[in-house]
Amino acid sequence: MSLARITLLSALAMTAFAANSLLCRLALKNTQISPAGFTSIRILSGALILWLIVSMRRGRAGLKGNWSSAAALFVYASAFSFAYVKLPAAVGTLILFGSVQATMIGYGFLKGERMRGLQVAGLCLALGGLVIMVFPGLSTPSPTSALLMMAAGVAWGIYSLRGRGSSDPTADTAGNFMRAAAFAALMGVGMFADHSLDGAGIWYAVASGAVASGIGYAVWYSVLRGLPATNAATIQLSVPVIAAAGALIVLGEEITVRLIAGSIAILGGVFLAISSRKP
Repeated sequence: MSLARITLLSALAMTAFAANSLLCRLALKNTQISPAGFTSIRILSGALILWLIVSMRRGRAGLKGNWSSAAALFVYASAFSFAYVKLPAAVGTLILFGSVQATMIGYGFLKGERMRGLQVAGLCLALGGLVIMVFPGLSTPSPTSALLMMAAGVAWGIYSLRGRGSSDPTADTAGNFMRAAAFAALMGVGMFADHSLDGAGIWYAVASGAVASGIGYAVWYSVLRGLPATNAATIQLSVPVIAAAGALIVLGEEITVRLIAGSIAILGGVFLAISSRKP
């Protein structure tokens, strides 16, 4: 896969990931929907849209995926939602992406991948940019919420790693979502018990599941085939930059020198990492 294609598809996937963060924050902050309700609807709507896409294809295999990847997907989605109930956005971002980095880069090293000088410099620059962006919002987190977000990061790292061998990203993603929907359905039983349904919250969850998760994750699986684990981990550090840009538009947050400096550092680091792709 060419560098140009990797860059384009990675940008689309990271935009989808950033949209998930914004939609989750909007739903849990501005509506009455519960974390369980948001997660259940998100996964179920993602499974439905992906099933429709796979069903309309001609001459291709049906649903693929596996239960291990589905479990990792469900753990990520549910832990992410529950963690953000009491976790400040800045702290959550740092814990999430720190956990993703540790999981994917650690796995890469165990499998023999070694980072070149430019890759190491890019990773350090991107991590430094992340700290610059979130440092003013850091505070002592709730231990339970911090552990949940750490679990979300590890689960997402595992899900990404398992997708590197995918020969049919859309079918694999669809199969994983359909299996995860079984877990989500069980969680959804409690959603009705506590009357946590909310019209706006449901729409946020559907948008997160059907578009940002379902289609976004399929695109990400297609990118992973052309990347070593260390580079795939570094690329995901661009998500906070895209989420911050979305927050400026959707939430009306202001542009600061810190935000600009952190964004430049992260994007520059990601560019250095993917410009030297050989393990």
